[in-house]
Amino acid sequence: MNWEDAQDIAEALNELHPDEDVLSLRFATLRRWVLELEGFEGNPEDTNEKILEEIQMAWYDLVS
Repeated sequence: MNWEDAQDIAEALNELHPDEDVLSLRFATLRRWVLELEGFEGNPEDTNEKILEEIQMAWYDLVS
């Protein structure tokens, strides 16, 4: 997985944190959780707020 795999990341995060309030999650926490995902190979410096928001919205769509 890389930063552009928002849907895959969202699914993996939802499996690990199913009770999380996605819309209240800080981007710093979201970024850390993504970087900790098994199989995530993205460069930590290649992300920005737009990418994190895409991941957050993919996760929100998954659980809503």
